[in-house]
Amino acid sequence: MYLHERDNWTAFHWDSEAILRPLSLARFSQGVLLGEIEEIGLEYETEAEAEVLVSEVIASSQIEGIALNMDKVRSSVARRLGIERAGVIADTRDVDGAVGILLDATQNAREPLTHERLFGWHESLFSRGYGGFHHIDIGQYRVREMQIVSGAIGHECVHYEAPAPELVVRMMDDFLVWFNDDVEMEPLIKAGLAHIWFVAIHPFDDGNGRITRALTEMLLARSDNASRRYYSMAGRILTDREKYYTVLERSQKSDSDMTAWLFWFLITLNDAINQSRMSIREILQRAEFWRKHGGVSLNERQTKILKKLQSDFEGKLTSTKWAKICRVSHDTALRDINDLVEKGILAQDRSGGRSTSYRLAR
Repeated sequence: MYLHERDNWTAFHWDSEAILRPLSLARFSQGVLLGEIEEIGLEYETEAEAEVLVSEVIASSQIEGIALNMDKVRSSVARRLGIERAGVIADTRDVDGAVGILLDATQNAREPLTHERLFGWHESLFSRGYGGFHHIDIGQYRVREMQIVSGAIGHECVHYEAPAPELVVRMMDDFLVWFNDDVEMEPLIKAGLAHIWFVAIHPFDDGNGRITRALTEMLLARSDNASRRYYSMAGRILTDREKYYTVLERSQKSDSDMTAWLFWFLITLNDAINQSRMSIREILQRAEFWRKHGGVSLNERQTKILKKLQSDFEGKLTSTKWAKICRVSHDTALRDINDLVEKGILAQDRSGGRSTSYRLAR
């Protein structure tokens, strides 16, 4: 028997004592992270938010086996947040929907969740009317039976059977009333319960997992009392995707006791927040770097390479790479590099080898 087949199945309950420690840890980590964010300044707050949004969109799709182009996601996020980036990819229509859903869920977290809003999200995900190679009904709840199946033909394993389609509208009515209700409940608990509840209904032909995680982020944004996101739940789930599906499946085949699910959810949330804190420290280091060298005269090429060295530079910096990236002669690249060495911004690596390489000076 599945969870949704039980009488009064949404009367969720849990052992408060059993989840007290992971709940306390997650709440503490939230407070510390938000405190650290206040130190980095508006420019770097936006940078931190952009990194988290990119991670969330990429990871939430990857959990479902969908690979998005990271450069396109970065471009879409940068444009929506008003960030100027060199080499922005013009056509991001195939990822704009996923980015737009997450931004709507978090930037407008306090706005009521409605059927129409969910339909709009679904249309954004599947603007072409296809989920993979299969035609799906977009912008509406499913009208067909739904099973989650794995394995080769003839050896299928049914992991989950969703409620009958004629029950979906009534179930979603109940879900939306609860979701929008301001009755006092620990926000992190509500985020965990919303996740399991929406997955249980599985209201759409496709995209249920991604919309579930957007709803989770929406409630986490409410719990932070902030429209900006600084940690990625999906990013952490992706690293333990097998465990995620195992815990979900067990919860959907149990009664309404959500202790095990909430324990896993809160532990994973705490890990996600602490993982983000490491990224924030890197951003703080970048901020300190530019504060330290803010009065130094730099040309456009030097600024560009220094920023790349602090983010997505691959391999070691050499004069050849500098010349290629900036599209200048080798002599110009070497003059730029030597100028930065003299100013104490770059240092020559000691490793030697055929090509001299450079790194940021400590």
